[in-house]
Amino acid sequence: MPSSSMSEGMMAKPKLALYWAASCGGCEIAVLDTELKVLEIADFFDIIFWPCALDFKYDDVRAMEDKSITLTLFNGAIRNSENYEIAKLLRQKSVVMCAFGSCASDGGIPALANLKSKEEILQYVYHDSPSTTNPENVRPETAHQVAEGTLRLPEMWNTVRSLGQVVDVDYIIPGCPPQPDQISIVVDAVVDILKNGKPLPPKGTVLGADVRTCCDECDRKKDVKKIKQFVRPHEVVADPEVCLLEQGILCMGPATRAGCGGKCVNAGVPCRGCYGQPANVKDQGAKMASAIGGVLDTDDPKEIEELVATIPDMAGTFYRFSMSESLLRRRQG
Repeated sequence: MPSSSMSEGMMAKPKLALYWAASCGGCEIAVLDTELKVLEIADFFDIIFWPCALDFKYDDVRAMEDKSITLTLFNGAIRNSENYEIAKLLRQKSVVMCAFGSCASDGGIPALANLKSKEEILQYVYHDSPSTTNPENVRPETAHQVAEGTLRLPEMWNTVRSLGQVVDVDYIIPGCPPQPDQISIVVDAVVDILKNGKPLPPKGTVLGADVRTCCDECDRKKDVKKIKQFVRPHEVVADPEVCLLEQGILCMGPATRAGCGGKCVNAGVPCRGCYGQPANVKDQGAKMASAIGGVLDTDDPKEIEELVATIPDMAGTFYRFSMSESLLRRRQG
């Protein structure tokens, strides 16, 4: 994207929009976790849309001129018709659209719904769940007429998509949520660009991350030992200095891009994979399967099958944050 497009919109105070689609809201909290930096953000930008924090309406955005929003930080996956509509609207109104967090960049945890169909999900939630009491078999309707008018709900999609699968995305800030220190670095860089007329990074740049893997950021010793079984973190007392994967604790570090600072693994918690696949890796789950294959202490197919069977919820673990952008995309019927 040419920097002139940005510069033309910089005559006045730059405008910032933040939006929350299909996600848990942690990305919104991460912005606040920048502490005093959030005051700098509010001082430098004119925050013109942040419905999570302030009273804004969709019609406020619809009334804006196209490309009048300098920067939009869009978090959350595209799960329903409302998510899609607002993604298209904010793309139309924004100079720069940023996929903010794992759900926007890769589908995130909401995209694990792609392991089931929409009908299977609705059947369980409204009929089969042990916590559900629904004797009349009521399901939500997208439109319902009442005396006061028509009540409407978004249409739930069968497939959860990443932001980049429905609109053009300029930049990605990964993480679940993005680390506050990385958010601060990105904000400082954006402010510097806007203040001093510097060129924007190449389109498609992943901000707040680098080309290494989480393993490269991890301080633990790696001796390429072979493992005989997988265990869950609560089942063992892990050696605080040795690679978690080599202790049989499933850690996504080999298949996850660097940028978080290795905070989880250095605290004794295995990497979950929230920063997405490293550069030049097409499928995070396939990369993790390859990494596991390199540490199994057997070549016997039956033993391999038994050992792999000890991994709980392999699909949900390997694709916890990247299902939408994986080669699988979703389970086929």
